[in-house]
Amino acid sequence: MIHALNERKYLYTFLENGDVPIDNNRAENAIRPFAIGRKNWLFSNTTNGAKASAVLYSVISTAQANGLYAEKYLTELFSQPAGTILLSWREEK
Repeated sequence: MIHALNERKYLYTFLENGDVPIDNNRAENAIRPFAIGRKNWLFSNTTNGAKASAVLYSVISTAQANGLYAEKYLTELFSQPAGTILLSWREEK
């Protein structure tokens, strides 16, 4: 109870700013496939392999969340020289 009172200003942010959603359903729905997929990654051979899978999954999810076709985005991303920054979201025009 004390913790909730100490965090009150953060808990009521959505009341002060109409752009802040009251729940985090969008975020939870976005990570649900990742959470389910973790069971499949249990058998990754190495820690680095598991980390690489997580990074790739994150890049693909970000592209999809921003309305990009993941395969097309990854093709473009991997055709660039190493170190090139290719944002995974569409620029507003």
